[in-house]
Amino acid sequence: MTSQFGLLLRQWRQRAGLSQEALAQRAAVGIRTVRGLETGERTDPRMGTVRSLADALELTGAERAELFSAAGRSEPVVADVVRPFDPLAEAVAALKTAVEGRWRREEEQRQVHDPVPLPVRWTAAPPALTDSWLNIGGEVALDGRLDQVVEVYRRVGSRRLVVLGRAGSGKTVLTTRFVLDLLAEQSDPVPVIFSLGAWNPRRTGLRDWLAEQLERDHPFLSGPGPGGGTLASALVDAQRVLPVLDGFDELAHGLHRPALVALNTTTLPLVLTSRVDEYRDAVSGTDVLTSAAAVVLAELSPDDVAQYLPRTTRRAGAWDPVLAAVAAGGPLAEVLSTPLMVALARRIHSDTPDHPPAELLAFDSADAVERHLLGSFVPAVYEERADAQRWLGYLADHLTRLGTHDLAWWQLGTSARRGAAVIGLGVGVAVGGADMLIEALLIRTVNIRLVLFGTMIALVTGVLFGLVHRRVAPLLPVRTRLRLRGRFGPHVWSRFLLGLCFGGLIGAGYGLVRALAWWWVNPDYRLSGGVLVDSGVFAVVFGVGAGLVFGLVAAVEAPLDVRAAGSPFGLLRANRSAVLAMVVVGVPVFAVFVAFGTGVLALSVIGPAGFAVAWSPVTGLAVGLVGGVGGGLAYVLSLTAWGQWLVFARVWLPLTGRLPWALPAFLGDAYRRGVLRRAGAVYQFRHARLQEHLAAGYRHSR
Repeated sequence: MTSQFGLLLRQWRQRAGLSQEALAQRAAVGIRTVRGLETGERTDPRMGTVRSLADALELTGAERAELFSAAGRSEPVVADVVRPFDPLAEAVAALKTAVEGRWRREEEQRQVHDPVPLPVRWTAAPPALTDSWLNIGGEVALDGRLDQVVEVYRRVGSRRLVVLGRAGSGKTVLTTRFVLDLLAEQSDPVPVIFSLGAWNPRRTGLRDWLAEQLERDHPFLSGPGPGGGTLASALVDAQRVLPVLDGFDELAHGLHRPALVALNTTTLPLVLTSRVDEYRDAVSGTDVLTSAAAVVLAELSPDDVAQYLPRTTRRAGAWDPVLAAVAAGGPLAEVLSTPLMVALARRIHSDTPDHPPAELLAFDSADAVERHLLGSFVPAVYEERADAQRWLGYLADHLTRLGTHDLAWWQLGTSARRGAAVIGLGVGVAVGGADMLIEALLIRTVNIRLVLFGTMIALVTGVLFGLVHRRVAPLLPVRTRLRLRGRFGPHVWSRFLLGLCFGGLIGAGYGLVRALAWWWVNPDYRLSGGVLVDSGVFAVVFGVGAGLVFGLVAAVEAPLDVRAAGSPFGLLRANRSAVLAMVVVGVPVFAVFVAFGTGVLALSVIGPAGFAVAWSPVTGLAVGLVGGVGGGLAYVLSLTAWGQWLVFARVWLPLTGRLPWALPAFLGDAYRRGVLRRAGAVYQFRHARLQEHLAAGYRHSR
């Protein structure tokens, strides 16, 4: 039986417009706790739980006293202390937990501490690459090593630091350690690593882009923030996020200088990493990063390599010939001077018994050694799976054609030249097959008209939705879920008009196909009149029905607030649930409306106007089901990111041999093997050099 405490809790939660899940998240308590307190299953809440719930609900003094009294407790009075609910503080705490857990796992996956970290050191950059010390806040010593990265950063008065280094020199290792060490000392602002290669400064400002990336990787930050906007944008504007901008050199060609100009328009504290040459070119064409100090990562010495590689294997003396060659200088010394190449050599020649380190002595140039290490890495990791090289090569080539390093599930297939045709084919097969199945079940027979009509519907919907898919903006994951309490406003009306136009177009095409199918099996049928009537009727019914569905979904949708959705396939599962919920709501509404609407128009308007009417309840039910199910399938497959994933990643690309059928399992396995790394909601290859090598090999093999 519900207690007085539960009744009050439910009443004030509903007043605040919160679900049980949202209240639990805001109060930092378990969803089972909230549910149990409201139903009376839990009758003795702890003092801290009651206080957290009261803070989350923003209760007045009298309301707090009433809630504590209902719990059989009294809140201790602390003079002059006010504890208003701070959504940004809650967001900061949640973001810190997510970021810390993510990058700690990444360090483990990359074997940074196995057996010991490779030494990463740096020295101050040349004066031409750094701003005046007067702008930075005073001259300080910048030389340091990996365990001093936060200490060196704090010496910089402007809190703006540029980290430069050659490819594979340890910039990612340094930024990861910086984030974890800073989080161990403080929680606000939260250091967050952003892969800068996905930014186009000509289209999006820095603050807006940072907020978009936060919402992508941490969907709970897409919720409403104080004063309008999202929590993500509020955190960026309040400087409660410290951007660690990784990969300035990975920006698309021609964007380095505009990016540096955009960075100089903001005073945000930040850390920026880049290869030396790309940053030097950008600086020579514009200016240095304002108020920023700069450091350059040093190369590994032969002693560093000698201290590390023998500890990665139990085979005594296995690395001695290689270490002697490194000490003598030459190609091996040049290549094994970066953490990336040393890590690849370790994975290939220490972790794989069939490849002794002495194989490295067979190469007479630095380029040959690098090609060997890059080319042998995947075969060494996947000794038992020959197809993995082809699948990873396709993924690398796909990213190269898109001009990004972010492997996002919602972009798979979008680099294909005939992507719209594939979507159209998928929609046509799905809708045509659904039409034939539904009509066959209703009339309990299969005839030429049914097959002809299903085929024509497949052709029309496939072509139409393929063209629509080609014209729409890139599909992004759904950021909303459905809730029972609706919000009616201008967005509902605009969505209704969109559905009205789109549904009317589909209805007109459906009526045309229906008239043509009747004329094909019955030559006496008046085609001109049939086309006019059927197209008009179905344009009206489908248009209004689609408008109602679009408006209804707009009214009941709410921001997606799923913290677990920050992982690549956590976000995929959240989107699948959101899209299916929309279909469950929309398809029955559309089907019932179409069945009822066609009957009303046929019997009340078309028949009395003198046109022949061939309508029955079975006909109306068939039209409603075909329209609802077919429209739902077409919408999902062509106009949602999850549907696009189904068409390409789950059917087309595996069918053509470019990806495995069990793609999520393969990507997860590649992550565990160290080929991929995770960056929020996307995967990346462990290094850009590896992606470039695999993409080049794939194009050559094709």
